[in-house]
Amino acid sequence: MNYRVIFGPQALDQLVELFRYIAEAASPDMATRCTDAIVSFCESLCLFPHRGIQRDDIRPGLRITNYKSRVAIAFAVDATVVTILGIFCGGQNYEAILQDSMEDDPWADGPV
Repeated sequence: MNYRVIFGPQALDQLVELFRYIAEAASPDMATRCTDAIVSFCESLCLFPHRGIQRDDIRPGLRITNYKSRVAIAFAVDATVVTILGIFCGGQNYEAILQDSMEDDPWADGPV
């Protein structure tokens, strides 16, 4: 069974910020390659959505996987949908960010 992958608003904002950072620090072409690769990796969760580590200690239904060891991807899985909740680069403290955003996030109580 293939799952549908969707990106939550926080994850989309984080991708835009990452693109801007890389485009300024390196080049727009490099930013495009990097963010496209992250999006492709996230979309690959449609085949094996239960990858990574379950982190119910942060929020119910949360899973974390890594892309090239520098990007942590936070997501939730329900019966047919994988929701990308956040994309965290470098040494960002994703645990604190996800816990702080629970009040504003429609997926705070787990996958939709």
